[in-house]
Amino acid sequence: MPRDGDTRDCAPPGGGPARPGRRLDRSRDADILDATLAVLVDVGFARLTMDMVAARAKAGKATLYRRWPSKSELVIDAVAHMKRGQVDLGRLPDTGSLRDDLLGLFTPQSAEEDERRLKVMAGLASLLAQDRALADAGVAAIVQPWVEAHRVLMRRAADRGEIPATADIDTLSQVIPSLAAYRALVQRKPFDRDFLVSMVDGVVLPALRNAPPLAAGHAP
Repeated sequence: MPRDGDTRDCAPPGGGPARPGRRLDRSRDADILDATLAVLVDVGFARLTMDMVAARAKAGKATLYRRWPSKSELVIDAVAHMKRGQVDLGRLPDTGSLRDDLLGLFTPQSAEEDERRLKVMAGLASLLAQDRALADAGVAAIVQPWVEAHRVLMRRAADRGEIPATADIDTLSQVIPSLAAYRALVQRKPFDRDFLVSMVDGVVLPALRNAPPLAAGHAP
């Protein structure tokens, strides 16, 4: 059963899946995902079709269907691709200060880029409203790369003694990415430095630094 309600965009041409054992060519994935984002910005999720993406990427429609069974999966992968491109886990800030590291994750964008990203998020919000079964995958696509980046920075801070070893890093690493997703998906507001500073100084750092002491008999 097609997930997005459009059988033309959710079943491979010819009515069946790719033959078992056929190796997928992943070399064009990035081009196809970039093309998906461009079409999503232009027409929104409801009007986006696999034909449009194939034409924008100069790829065969069958190539798309062998990799993504429906446009829903394609859009979620495209958003995840965009988010992964915004944060490089191998090159995170390392200033010796958790506050500076967290603020260093923020890269100012032009007004045009902010508008583009908001349109991408609006397209994802439209998808999630139509198909709640994909909600977890959609939220993970936009939140998880940032959660992992925050977790790495917080663990570094704990290792050097800047925050207590008992700090709930797994929970607090989700706070800013989750609120940023709420701003984008629900409030339709861009992620800006003022918002980041207020979250870092008013919520995350106080919560990390005021972690309860380790209970007697429990190792960190």
